[in-house]
Amino acid sequence: MKKLSLSLNMPIWRIIFCFTLLAPIFFVACKKKDNPSQVDNDASRYSSDVIDKWITMQIRLMRNSTKIPNVLFSRYYAYTGVAAFEALAPGTELNEVINGKWNGLTGLPHTELFKKYHWPASVNASLASINRNIFINASSIDKAAIDSLENAVNAYYLSTENREVITRSDDFGKAVATAVFNWSEADGIKSFSNPYTPPVGSGLWVPTSPAFAAASTPYFGNLRPIIAGSGDNTQPGAPIAYSESAKSLFFQMALQVYNAHQNLTPDQTAQGLFWRDIPGVTTGGHWESILQQVLKQTKSHLDKAAFAYAITGVCNNDPCISCWKTKYTYNLMRPITYIRNVMGYTAWNPLLTTPAHPEYSPAHATLSSATSEAFIKLFGNIGSFTDHTYDYLGFTPRTFNSFRAIGEDAANSRLYAGIHYQPSIDTGLIQGRKVAANIFAKLRVH
Repeated sequence: MKKLSLSLNMPIWRIIFCFTLLAPIFFVACKKKDNPSQVDNDASRYSSDVIDKWITMQIRLMRNSTKIPNVLFSRYYAYTGVAAFEALAPGTELNEVINGKWNGLTGLPHTELFKKYHWPASVNASLASINRNIFINASSIDKAAIDSLENAVNAYYLSTENREVITRSDDFGKAVATAVFNWSEADGIKSFSNPYTPPVGSGLWVPTSPAFAAASTPYFGNLRPIIAGSGDNTQPGAPIAYSESAKSLFFQMALQVYNAHQNLTPDQTAQGLFWRDIPGVTTGGHWESILQQVLKQTKSHLDKAAFAYAITGVCNNDPCISCWKTKYTYNLMRPITYIRNVMGYTAWNPLLTTPAHPEYSPAHATLSSATSEAFIKLFGNIGSFTDHTYDYLGFTPRTFNSFRAIGEDAANSRLYAGIHYQPSIDTGLIQGRKVAANIFAKLRVH
């Protein structure tokens, strides 16, 4: 190929022609030089190590929390995931999927034009800040652990990047966390446990042994979903009609719970205990632990990890809102009440303590099916997956061949636990998938 050259002796038309050919090249080169942020601010070039560290911290905070209803941890998971993603959103094309979709979120900060940002530092600051706000009642030891982690991670980043860049990124992350936390405080959470008098009648929920506690979180179903419309057309309709006849469907489904308990295999017992979660890392924390393990297995970069944190968190929280609306619409009796009072096994106890809220629909089934669908959308088929969440308790890890199998394992564990009817579990699985489908449709995730 001949080398292109310009000479002052060339005819003017040839010079103009050559500059016309080269102009786009000059323009692109100059543009990249004038705005290095186009390359430097790409969040995908960073590892997800900072997300991994903060998930470990949040699971610790969840595990150590006391007197907090289990369902709230799904909410914490969701808002923390949003804070993680928004702390790097300007540095990823994934923001086009999310932009404007968070239901009612305002006040997010803007990045400075043509300025460099270090997104891991921004995420570090955001997650430290929002965890302090969410876990306001954490122990002094856990609060110190939050400070220690933030400072250690920040010190490492300062050793690798200009202080001005880290400070700018840190400020941006903190501003994101403030906006997300303020948004979370307006979702109806302040009234979710207002005084509640459960209805009285045949087949309706009553407090259960051993604590006979009042109905828990009765207004959680009124909370604002994180994705508007996520609960549209997801209510399942009435459960099986109540009856005390031994020939009725209701009696038969209660008998199934009783028989399952009387004939538990070692694996079924292990399954029930593995998904107990309280005591443990909580249900939201269990799915967050699964996310952490999947991120490591897939070697996901920072942008993908933060996106997955947000989406799986939303698919943990919003199904609970739909589920709780169902629970306190139908107020269905728990198996322990029916088995003791109707079937006559007055000393019967389930494998796990029955939660203090109505039976239908089951939260484990609803949120687990939705969250497993999120994993499918985000990661596809990654093959075999082994859940090591409860290694620290000495539980045998459970291995699955698909994400959907994880959700179904969690859901069906509640039959073996003795706290849910199988038809209710099946309904919850469908309900959760409907919520997930709504979320993906709103986000246009295919």
